Amino acid sequence: MDFTFNDEQQQFADALRRYLDKNYGFEARQSIVRTEAGVSDTHWSAFTELGLTALPVPEAQGGFSGSPVDMLVVMQELGRALVIEPYWATAVGIEALRLAGTGEGDDAQLLERAAAGEIKLAVAFHEPAARYDIFTVETTATKRGEGYVLTGRKSVVQHGAQADYWIVPARLDGEIALFVVERAAQSGQNAQVTDYRTIDGQRAATLTFEATPARRLAGAHAGAATLERIADYGIVLLCAEAVGALDALNHATAEYTKQRQQFGVPIARFQSLQHRMVEMLIHAEQARSISYLAAVRYASDDADERRRAVSAAKVRIGQAARFVGQQAVQLHGGMGVTNEVAAAHLFKRLAIIETTLGDVDHHLERFASLPGFAVAEV
Repeated sequence: MDFTFNDEQQQFADALRRYLDKNYGFEARQSIVRTEAGVSDTHWSAFTELGLTALPVPEAQGGFSGSPVDMLVVMQELGRALVIEPYWATAVGIEALRLAGTGEGDDAQLLERAAAGEIKLAVAFHEPAARYDIFTVETTATKRGEGYVLTGRKSVVQHGAQADYWIVPARLDGEIALFVVERAAQSGQNAQVTDYRTIDGQRAATLTFEATPARRLAGAHAGAATLERIADYGIVLLCAEAVGALDALNHATAEYTKQRQQFGVPIARFQSLQHRMVEMLIHAEQARSISYLAAVRYASDDADERRRAVSAAKVRIGQAARFVGQQAVQLHGGMGVTNEVAAAHLFKRLAIIETTLGDVDHHLERFASLPGFAVAEV
């Protein structure tokens, strides 16, 4: 299978990398992290001008109908630059609207506004007692008049406080359904938002709903199976982001070993350390290959084939993130755990990616539960 990017994809990646190299360096990123908002409207506007917000939106709603492979190109560059803007959350929200919405009326309007960069989205996957099980949903939806109201709590919602609209899974008559909640419409009366910074500099929030007005996504496919597919899409994007972060971490480590000296020579000349850095590169390349495969298989009509590829990629990404991160910290020495170098922040981001939407153990279990997996006889 040929995973070479076409000319259009490569040009898009090059344009985004040039912008990030010029305007989103490590110090610029850190200054945004330290702000109260934790994100930058200036960079969000630039992403919109570059076409990032329109890329995942269907053409019918003013977007470019970007495929998961197109999104992989973008996420790699964002991961390499440690971008903290709410792009992943919005892209996953767009996919939720595309899969669970009707493509018309209010659903179409939201997609059009997202493509134009006017709104940000977030999907509230998790609840406090659920750990990685997205089907453990205790939030309830109740019919009220022409709409619905939600009652419950969602935890660790990525960029939940920065989103204008939330896509919320809730139980309706015992079954999982998906709802849209407009944050501005609540004015703090029916929904409470607790915003906080995570260890990787990103933002997350706890959302508490108390008879919160909501609109049901009433597309042909808007239940538990769709929620799982939306989560798989989020995982594909996270894996691509991790590949970019792994590349950046390997590069930063190689450069540091060329500068740090012992016994009068750069430590990069020590053969044992060269071997370790080769292993780091191998882990990154294996993670890249399986992440590309997951991006292609996401569109498969065979749900089990999609699940298998996505979980395999998440496992390999998690393993690579831990190995490369630990080796990078050791090769940096004490500097590797300080906030003054990008390597520490790359490792933190990779650690969060590894635990978002299921860690290595969770996805190994999911992979093993799929049809066709056979336990070897000893």
